[in-house]
Amino acid sequence: MRLVHDPAPETPSGDGAARSVLATTVDLADSIASQTRGLMFRRSVPDDYALAFRFESAQRRTLHMLFVFVPIDAVWVVDDVVQRVETLRPWRGVARESADLILELPAGAAADVEPGDRLRLEAE
Repeated sequence: MRLVHDPAPETPSGDGAARSVLATTVDLADSIASQTRGLMFRRSVPDDYALAFRFESAQRRTLHMLFVFVPIDAVWVVDDVVQRVETLRPWRGVARESADLILELPAGAAADVEPGDRLRLEAE
């Protein structure tokens, strides 16, 4: 599975930008244990990696950085449309937004992603 970014035409990143692949390796946090663990205790995150949290419906979802040792980019998505992008600091970061999909990527990987853009998980 891979994570594909389609910039919205009306955003600065979408001004003539083509779709791009943000991650070629995507793990799904599809159990309570894997969702609770997230990226906790990892000392690094590969450049082409994303951890995806899928939910049945869009609700306010909170991410915390307790026991996460590296900074990450977090992206909240509803119906494939980006709602919020935030770089979270190790141990101290906390953020909340509505989402039916949350993506965690290495810090800087979502630098060109903006609210209104589209992010999709696609089979390779």
